[in-house]
Amino acid sequence: MNSSPAAVAETAERQPAAAHPAAVTSIREFLAFKLGNEEYGIDILRVQEIRSYEEPTRMANAPAFIKGVINLRGVIVPIVDMRMKFNLEQVNYDSFTVVIVLNIGQQVVGMVVDGVSDVITLAPEQLRPVPELSASVASDHLLAIGSLDDRMLILLDIEKLMTSADMGLVAPAIQ
Repeated sequence: MNSSPAAVAETAERQPAAAHPAAVTSIREFLAFKLGNEEYGIDILRVQEIRSYEEPTRMANAPAFIKGVINLRGVIVPIVDMRMKFNLEQVNYDSFTVVIVLNIGQQVVGMVVDGVSDVITLAPEQLRPVPELSASVASDHLLAIGSLDDRMLILLDIEKLMTSADMGLVAPAIQ
């Protein structure tokens, strides 16, 4: 085992990117959606359905990015406005605004986005590492940057994002 300082530093530098190597290489189908001028992608296997936006019932003392809850066939679903969560400018709700209903662990969560475009299949060579930046989305919530011919997708680890402590929505799954 090589435990030289250079080897330890190299291992430490690789850990954030290597934290989810299986997720980046095995997940290939993403639902593409828009938030402002940016396009994001999430694992299609986490998506339960896509619904038109309806005003949720507000919850007292909830963070501003939690718009409230809706009753989805008997299941109470918290609704997160991703524009507010990512500190983007406020956009009016219109006919393109949708709620992506997600299955995260044992919980169902909805996220409000500006619109969905399509399902995209990305080959491993189309995935680029996320640059280290100080951003409103912690880099451990990002899987990769999906590079297509004429566009780029910011690929979110939606489970990590929704189970993060600052969201307060879903407890992480016990493994």
